[in-house]
Amino acid sequence: MTVITRFAPSPTGYLHIGSARTALFNLLYARHHGGKFLLRIEDTDRARSTQEAVETIFNSLKWLGIDWDEEPVFQFSRAERHAQVAHTLLEKGLAYKCYCTPEELEQMREHARENGLPPRYNGLWRDKDPTMAPEGVKPTIRLKAPRTGETSIDDQVQGRVTIRNEELDDMVLLRADGTPTYMLSVVVDDHDMNISHIIRGDDHLTNAFRQYHIYAAMEWEVPIFAHIPLIHGADGAKLSKRHGALAADAYKDMGFLPQALCNYLLRLGWGHGDEEIISRMQAIEWFDLDGVGKSPSRLDMAKLTHLNAHYMKEMPAADLLEALLPFFAAPLSEKASERVRRGLDGLKVRAKNLLELRDSALFYTQERPLSLNEGAQKILNDMPSPTLLKDLHDLFAALPEWSQAPLEAASKTFSETAGLKLGQIAQPLRACLTGSNISPGVFEVMEILGKDESLLRLSDFIP
Repeated sequence: MTVITRFAPSPTGYLHIGSARTALFNLLYARHHGGKFLLRIEDTDRARSTQEAVETIFNSLKWLGIDWDEEPVFQFSRAERHAQVAHTLLEKGLAYKCYCTPEELEQMREHARENGLPPRYNGLWRDKDPTMAPEGVKPTIRLKAPRTGETSIDDQVQGRVTIRNEELDDMVLLRADGTPTYMLSVVVDDHDMNISHIIRGDDHLTNAFRQYHIYAAMEWEVPIFAHIPLIHGADGAKLSKRHGALAADAYKDMGFLPQALCNYLLRLGWGHGDEEIISRMQAIEWFDLDGVGKSPSRLDMAKLTHLNAHYMKEMPAADLLEALLPFFAAPLSEKASERVRRGLDGLKVRAKNLLELRDSALFYTQERPLSLNEGAQKILNDMPSPTLLKDLHDLFAALPEWSQAPLEAASKTFSETAGLKLGQIAQPLRACLTGSNISPGVFEVMEILGKDESLLRLSDFIP
């Protein structure tokens, strides 16, 4: 069997972080088994579906490195095919026309509630003579679902799940205006796209039983189901806005790397031994459904942040610079960009995300004279000697070689001669060169800035 999975979002807004994990699981399962991963945009809700949302979904998936095979399928464009299947079931006697008005349906639901029963359609028109149809009422088409016995699904995550058929009603396939319902469209599309495995959130588990009966009525092969538990907040409640960002692209804006986010989402409900850091290649090699747990996972921002910091530290400077550049307010000059690139190894060890990394790198990009933060200003106010900056400027200007080792050696000799600690020299230097009291090693900073820029920044603060 050729494995074919699919991800089928509705383009009514952003790509939910839980949906991003579902897409990732589908991709990895298909790649692991040498199959295909397809994308379907379920845009049948015309009032809420937007092209902007479609582009947001595409862009979020691409940013995460979740690449699909073949052209995306747009569900609305296949409405005629969906309706055709409904009429086929009608012709086979496995569906029927229902002429109930909205008022009658509400009365049925109310009667069921009064008798302690689930509010559902009671099958009024299931066996009625069609000649009794009222004039001027457009019918819906309903599936004739089995009323007795049980339906079982061998779910690859949940195990064998069984439901009594009497718990299901005769669902609508075609509305009175002739448009197909979600339940029908999903089944027809999955069949026509040759989907072998449906991997989705367990909030769709009850839908699987309804959809199973459409497959059975059409005598189509039923795909293999795998319903994965949802992601919950840190408090164990269903993930909501109060738990933080829900959109995948919000994590991009917050400065997370896509590799780190995918690694985190992968480990959120799936495991491979004690492995925590898992590359995409390893994920494809190891991923299978038997590693998916049955319990909901909890979103832990601290773990994601820690993982992101790890990926930033391990990323080559050129790749990290490419990820970082969009976070600057304006394009960097070639000189500033090169300074940032050279400084990344010293900067990234202190940063947990790209926003923090950008902020710490700003001093490499700024024009003179630098503004001082409160800590830097205090350092310069408390210097041990009013001529210290002038003396250091003259010392460094005379150096024949401009690199960390000679800069540090000259500073140590100067501090010993002046009876000062090295820190009493390094801190004022840091304040002048970066505008801050915190930075990578000051001699590393001086080497990256270069002799001319370092001396000019130093001279800006000489009284």
